[in-house]
Amino acid sequence: MPDRSPSAVESDETGRSRRVHPLVEHAAAYSWRLVAIAVAVAGIIWLTGQLLVVVVPLAVAALLTRALAPVAVVLRRRGLKPALAAAATLLGFLVVLVGALGLAGATVAGELDELGPTLSDGIDDLTDWLIDDSPFDVSRADVERWREEAGDTLSGFLGSGEESVVAGATIAAEVFVGMLLALIVTFFFLKDGRRMVDAGLRAVPNERRDVARKATGRAWDAAGGYLRGAALLGFVEGVAIGITLLVVGSSLVAPVMLVTFLAAFVPIVGAVAAGIIAVLVALATAGTGPALIVAAVALVVQQLDNDLLAPVVYGRALQLHPLVILLGIAAGGTLFGLIGTFFAVPFLAVTLNMLDEVRNGTTEPAAA
Repeated sequence: MPDRSPSAVESDETGRSRRVHPLVEHAAAYSWRLVAIAVAVAGIIWLTGQLLVVVVPLAVAALLTRALAPVAVVLRRRGLKPALAAAATLLGFLVVLVGALGLAGATVAGELDELGPTLSDGIDDLTDWLIDDSPFDVSRADVERWREEAGDTLSGFLGSGEESVVAGATIAAEVFVGMLLALIVTFFFLKDGRRMVDAGLRAVPNERRDVARKATGRAWDAAGGYLRGAALLGFVEGVAIGITLLVVGSSLVAPVMLVTFLAAFVPIVGAVAAGIIAVLVALATAGTGPALIVAAVALVVQQLDNDLLAPVVYGRALQLHPLVILLGIAAGGTLFGLIGTFFAVPFLAVTLNMLDEVRNGTTEPAAA
């Protein structure tokens, strides 16, 4: 008997029927599902943007917990109660953080304020070279237009995800509240994190619980690998750039090293930005020749880190194609501004590692 279902048959004006092409039928079936998924994703992104004041402290607390958990575990094994171990770990972290900030402040005091004007001088020197000595046909009006467009783009990028421009006092208050909330959440994560994870796993069906447990462990390892890798690579790059600046006779060595270290937490893009800053500082304070030397060293160090150190340091925690990292950083910055650029890579690392573990757990029984 011929198939006369509405999805497979259409009636024309003469009563004759014709079958819908299978490609059209499958495309229609997938289209509305993709539309539903897109709407759900857009809703999640919108809701995340509205709740950044909560989401960001939670993300910071998650990373802090991953960094401090080994210390809390050691204290528990030595007989401390969970609450006391969490409090001691967090208090120790705050003492170390304040000490490190004080040391860094004493080191870069009087120099950090000069970094901005120095970078501006370096850009001016580069502009003069482009106009007067470079082989390119560039006028000063062209350069000024490019700088204005770049400034507008950067301002829009840093302000993206915000409904309006708020006062500096409001931003400071939000940062303070966010830091306080992150510390409180970190305490409870250190104290009750295992119980929270176990409670979440109990909500998963029995047949999927083992896969969920492995995916959770994979996410934990990915977050730890990201933090360890970014810190180690930032330290290596910062020391290499700092030594080079000292050798060529440049100033502002400590601020550039600090910027280089922090920029390592945004892979690829951060290293490139830190290298450009180092070159501009050398250009403004030491001259063209030293700036070229700094540029060459920065390029070599970044290549060595990317090709040799990064695969070993990150392991499988950050086995992401550079294009995925670049697109993730761009998407995070477009959606959530500067905050999105910092959290894009750890979010991708954790999410993709979890999905990979779920996929492996789904396919292994069938293969067996």
